[in-house]
Amino acid sequence: MSFFRSLYGKISLIFLALLLVMALIQVGISVNAALHYVQETDQKLNQNLAANLAEEFRPFLSDTLKYSDIQQTMHFLMVTNPRVEIYLLDSTGTILTFFAPPEKIKRRRVSLQPIRQFLEQPGSLPIPGDDPRSLRRQKPFSVAKVQLTPEKQGYLYVILGGEDYDSAAAMVRDSYILRLSTTILLSVFLLTGLVGLLLFNLLTKKFQRMTRVVREFENGNYRRRIELASQDEAGTLARAFNQMADTIVRNMDELKRTDDLRRELVANVSHDLRSPLASLQGYIETILMKDAELHPEEREKYLHILLNNTRTLNSLVGELFELSKLEARQIEPNIESFCMAELTQDIVLKFQPAAEKIPITLRAELPRNLPHVRADIALIDRALSNLIDNALRFTPRGGTVTIDLKAKNDRVFVAVSDTGEGIPAEELPRIFERYYRSERINPRRTGAGLGLAIAQKIIELHNSHIQVKSVLRRGTTFSFALSSR
Repeated sequence: MSFFRSLYGKISLIFLALLLVMALIQVGISVNAALHYVQETDQKLNQNLAANLAEEFRPFLSDTLKYSDIQQTMHFLMVTNPRVEIYLLDSTGTILTFFAPPEKIKRRRVSLQPIRQFLEQPGSLPIPGDDPRSLRRQKPFSVAKVQLTPEKQGYLYVILGGEDYDSAAAMVRDSYILRLSTTILLSVFLLTGLVGLLLFNLLTKKFQRMTRVVREFENGNYRRRIELASQDEAGTLARAFNQMADTIVRNMDELKRTDDLRRELVANVSHDLRSPLASLQGYIETILMKDAELHPEEREKYLHILLNNTRTLNSLVGELFELSKLEARQIEPNIESFCMAELTQDIVLKFQPAAEKIPITLRAELPRNLPHVRADIALIDRALSNLIDNALRFTPRGGTVTIDLKAKNDRVFVAVSDTGEGIPAEELPRIFERYYRSERINPRRTGAGLGLAIAQKIIELHNSHIQVKSVLRRGTTFSFALSSR
């Protein structure tokens, strides 16, 4: 039963069935064509037979038809040539006389249309005519006009291949055709069937190999691929599976990497939350325990520490919430036209006190006549602020952070450069990942490492991308472009 369920078994059965039907149709067509050819040849060879036989009946055609003498002549001629049956017809096609048992005659009249066509168009053979011994059958014939009486005209109608001939000769003829047809059928069926089954076996072997590979992939061997170079449908299916397998493997790698990032997030956020929460708890307990002994200056100092830790927690929670909304595409940018130079100047002034405190030189290169950009001003403010904040964190004391704006081809390019230690090449692909924090020396490291990830998501909302170039011990440059149209 497994053979009939297999693709090879189903294709083979359908092929053999169609082959058998086609062979039977071919035999039927061959037999009919052979019979048609025999009838056409027989009628052409005996086209003038009726005219020749008419001379034998002329003595009996006079004022009074001598039917007994005519029937004897018919009997003599039919004995001499058993292939024929002879009938005498009047001008309407009614049978006047014949030599045969009356019960065998099924028709008393034959159609004149084939008779007229035979006499008027002798070149259009074969022309079948009505067989008086059957109500439906037609046979090849020969016919000639005869003068029955001085006043009446009729026809001598000769059926070629009469009933006696059919019973004697048809068996031999049909037997020969049957043997020939059977031989052709068996030969074609066996040869074509064998070749077809071999070809189908070769074809289905491709699918069997593909099935084995799919089973191995299903069982965990994710490196298995279908090696099939053909350009047919099987090759197309193999390439589609290989592409699907590559996509699945990439997705699994991405899921694994995402899971690793999630674990890293939990560790980083736990660490970042634990420190300010522990500090908050400690100072609150201290204030509660020593409330009566604390001097106003100490109380104010503790409260400022609590406030700073609270701000740190609020900033961290805000970054996490902001990044989650950006990744879920829950933030739609409010596009408007504004001056990027003015926004950059405002952001630089905002970070200037922190830069001077380190100290780091923070400057902006703002060309005149810079075109306006079309973007969400609040989101761009956030992204540029994150890039500047990141540069200040990784620039040593006495270094420089530069914000450079340039216009080119209906776009404004923004670059944030620092003179820090640079980023190792192996870290560059990961710096925009969520919660990733570089292992570079950074005495001012704070936060969970979400700033660059947030900035990248914001710029992606504006159909752009942050590019990064870095040279060790010389510095790093982050850049992006905004449309001015």
